[in-house]
Order: sequence, then C-alpha cells, then structure tokens
Amino acid sequence: MPSRQRLFFEYWLPVLAYATVIIVLSSQPNLKPPFHFENSDKWMHLLEYGGLGFVLVRALRVSMPRRDPLVASLVAFGMSIAMSIGDEFLQSFIPGRESSPLDVMADLAGVLLAQLLYMAFVRD
Repeated sequence: MPSRQRLFFEYWLPVLAYATVIIVLSSQPNLKPPFHFENSDKWMHLLEYGGLGFVLVRALRVSMPRRDPLVASLVAFGMSIAMSIGDEFLQSFIPGRESSPLDVMADLAGVLLAQLLYMAFVRD
C-alpha cells in the first residue's frame, strides 16, 4: 500500500484536477464543442467522462482494502453517475448552456467504455 502522501499526489490529485476541469468547463456560458459536426457535443461528453472514469477507477483500486478491479469499476461508475447528474444540474443554471438527459447518457457511455477497457487490461 502506498503512503498516504503518495496515494494522494499520484492517484487522487489527478481525480480532483480532472473533476475541477469538468466543473470549470461546465460553468462557462455559451461554451461550444471545438468540433462542428452533428452530435459533436455528445462525443466530447463521452471523451470527457471516459477520462474521468479511468482516473477514478485507478485511484479507487489502489485505495480500497480489497483491490478487486470489478468492485473499483462499479464504485467508479456509481460516482461518475452522481457527478454527471450534478454537472448537468449545474449547467441548467448557466446562460447559453443546456441540461440534457442525452448528455448524461453520453457521459455514462464514456465511463462505461473506460471501465470496460480498464477491466480488459488490468492485471491482478
């Protein structure tokens, strides 16, 4: 088990930084995706939350007493659901932004993809 300080800086600080970037981006009025094709915003959600899902499962797995990758993936998925819903709720108050269940679905697809990739490549 890594020391608490190493655990924080190597595993949890990236999660906090990533979540902060998501919140800052969500708070920007009238923010549009950098690509301009149909449903490009859904692809951005998928990529954004895929990254969150990866850094989160990585931190959870090393922090849990029982380092079961499936349990870490399920917890990461649940935490990501909560963040996605909270993120969309926040966006409902930002001018020029919309809150959509389809965005949550794209977020969850990204997290699910990250968990499946993690489970496929994790070593016990």
